[in-house]
Amino acid sequence: MRKERRSYAASFAVLIVVLAVVAVAAVAFAVGRSGRGDSPEAGPSARSAPRTVEPSAEPSVEASAEPSASVEGSSSPEASPGRKIVIHAAGDTSLDPDFISTYRAEGYGYAWSGLDGLFENDDLSIVNLECAVSEKGSPVPKDFNFRGDPRALPAMRKAGVDVASLANNHAYDFGPEALVDTVGNLRDADITPVGAGKDDVEAEAPAVFNVEGWRIAVVAWDAVVDPWPTAVAAPGHPGVAFGHDFNAVVRTVRSVSRRADLTIVQTHWGVELDTAPESFQIPQAHELIQAGADMIFGGHSHRVQPLDIYKGRPIFWSLGNFVWPNFSSAGATTGVAEVTVLPNGNIKARLLPAYITSPGHPVLR
Repeated sequence: MRKERRSYAASFAVLIVVLAVVAVAAVAFAVGRSGRGDSPEAGPSARSAPRTVEPSAEPSVEASAEPSASVEGSSSPEASPGRKIVIHAAGDTSLDPDFISTYRAEGYGYAWSGLDGLFENDDLSIVNLECAVSEKGSPVPKDFNFRGDPRALPAMRKAGVDVASLANNHAYDFGPEALVDTVGNLRDADITPVGAGKDDVEAEAPAVFNVEGWRIAVVAWDAVVDPWPTAVAAPGHPGVAFGHDFNAVVRTVRSVSRRADLTIVQTHWGVELDTAPESFQIPQAHELIQAGADMIFGGHSHRVQPLDIYKGRPIFWSLGNFVWPNFSSAGATTGVAEVTVLPNGNIKARLLPAYITSPGHPVLR
């Protein structure tokens, strides 16, 4: 069966039915600083069945900044209920036709045409959606505002994207009305939103999927909030998830991981244009894994950063750009995270190399 899915978007109560338990101790850690604001690499202002995939590279315990890096973890969830599955995650994705010039010339499907059906044939695919996807709202005061076209969503879904993380510094670009509308537009397109919502409960709730016998939870966290603090979800206020409250992220991951076989954490953190994680990110990632995260997919730097491993769990510090303009060779060099979970719970991870050959058109190498 292809991607049997069940989305959770309201409360944690539904997760009580989950069969497997992963319990990992967490240690206290001070909240890290957020990244800098948008850089010139972010571009000009837009307005002011599953496939069996075996990693081809030999597993290595050393992480590398090269997209071909591969690691294998010997640790596994306490319960291994399902068959082998393949999960993909990709970086910054824009659906703004004023930012991605090829949309009007080539159509919305062109953005996904260089992936050889990668997302269509896996078990779960996640992207970081860096824009509001709504015709509502008005631009909030900031340097760059990105408005995606809702008509681009069917092509994104057809390409196999299952989850869109809105936990980033552009989901709130057109204010609360557009953010809430974006969540609804994604659901209407059969794409599960995570990391933002009409209030803090919805924004911080995991997306939950049943995939080949595995119960998978996705938690998304935005540590780079723009504008701060308006864009952070709160009781009665739409916004993105968690903001600078790292302790809340840890508590959520710990709670979710007790009720899921696999817990994915999608993070928006760090500093733009950096090619390696900041020192404060390393203990944060380790604490998230200690709390129960089985894999971490990072973003915000607009650069691919190293793939690392900690206690058998992969950390993709930053997946860089994806459906994004190719402003520079460094910014156009990207990759797709691929995580294979074996029936015994062991995890293999690698970064599939890709290059943005024309604006908004990543191509696997």
